[in-house]
Amino acid sequence: MLKYLKHFLPAFSSILFLAILSMGEYYPTFFLIGFSLFIIVGDAILPRDKEIQQFSYPGILNLSIYINLPILVVLVMVITAIFSPDVSPWYGNSIDAYLYPDFNPLSHSFNTIDQCALIIQTSLFIGVLGTVPGHELTHRVNNTFDMLVGNWLLAFSCDCTFAIEHVYGHHKNACLPEDPASAKRGENIYLFIVNAVFREHIDGWKIELTRLRRVGHRPVGFYNRMLIGYLRSLFIAIVVFTISGGVGVLCFMICALVAKVFLEAINYVEHYGLVREGGKRVHMRHSWNSNHFMSSIYLYNVTRHSDHHRLARLKFWELHPCPENAPMAPYGYLSMLYLVLLTPFLYKKIMEDKLLDWDLNYANSEEKKLAATL
Repeated sequence: MLKYLKHFLPAFSSILFLAILSMGEYYPTFFLIGFSLFIIVGDAILPRDKEIQQFSYPGILNLSIYINLPILVVLVMVITAIFSPDVSPWYGNSIDAYLYPDFNPLSHSFNTIDQCALIIQTSLFIGVLGTVPGHELTHRVNNTFDMLVGNWLLAFSCDCTFAIEHVYGHHKNACLPEDPASAKRGENIYLFIVNAVFREHIDGWKIELTRLRRVGHRPVGFYNRMLIGYLRSLFIAIVVFTISGGVGVLCFMICALVAKVFLEAINYVEHYGLVREGGKRVHMRHSWNSNHFMSSIYLYNVTRHSDHHRLARLKFWELHPCPENAPMAPYGYLSMLYLVLLTPFLYKKIMEDKLLDWDLNYANSEEKKLAATL
C-alpha cells in the first residue's frame, strides 16, 4: 500500500499547508522553510529511487493526479482571498463556516515575510500539483478526460502552450539550438527564462496554426487550443475576481508567473549544456536524469527524464530509472531548482565537471565536435 500512498504526498503536503495557515503569523514562513528542507535533505540522505515497481491498480495512481485539481482550486481561492482587502461577503462567510473560523483576523495576521512565503509556497504547489501532473496528462493525447484535466491543471500557471509546444515541439527539438526549453552551456538562467517564455508561446502558436490549416479549421475559433487555453486561465481569473476582487487577481497572476519561472528553471536543469546532431533521434544521453527520492515523488518521476524522452507515452510509474545508460544530475530536480535560481554561479561550477564527463563518455563524435565549439 505504501508504494501507492507515496504518490499522494504532494496532495497531502498541500492540504497540510492549508491546515497550518490556520495557526496564523509566522507559520507560512515556517512551512516554506520546513518544506524546502524536507525536499533538499530528503534528496541528499534518502537512498536513490532505482526500482521499477509493478502496480496492479493504476487507477489509484491516476487518482493521485486527478485529486490535485480540486485541491488546487481550494488553495488558489484561499490564498488570493488572504491577500484581498475586499473578499466577497458570501465567500468570507463560507470560509468561516467550513474552513477557517474568524478568517478576516487570520488573513490580517500575516506579516510581510509571511506574505512572500505564501506566494512562493503557493507557486511551488501550482508547479507540483498543476504543471507537473498537467505535463503527465497532456502527453496522453488519445485520452480525452486526461487531456481535459491536464489542460485545466496547466491553466493555473497560465501555460496553455506547454501542452502543445512541449509535446509537439520540445520532444522533437530537445538539445537543438531551435529548442527554447534547452539551455546552452553558460547561459544566464534569468535570460533563459524570459527567452523561453516568449519563444515557447510563439512556437506553440506556429504549431497550432499549422495543425488548424492541416485539418481545415479557421485560426480563430473553438478548435484553436491556444485560445481555449487562454480562456481557461481567464475563467479562473474571473472566479478569483468575483471572490477577491482586483487584488486577488493580481495575487493569482503573480503566483502563476512565479510557477512558470519555476517550470522554466526545471527545463533549464533538464538539458543544460547538452547538444544533439540535427536530424538524429533523441537518446537517453540527451537529458540529465535523476533518481533522488523526494524530487522523484513530488515531480511524479519526471526526474526519470531520459526514459521520458525515449518514450513519451509511458506513464509516470512506468518510467525506467536508467542508472547505467543516462547522464546523472548531481542533485534532485527540486534541490537544483533552489540551487540554480539562488546561486546560478555555483550551479554552473558544479555542472562543469558533469559536462566534461558527458563530452568524454556520452557524446558521439559529431556531438563532441559541437560541444567543442561552445
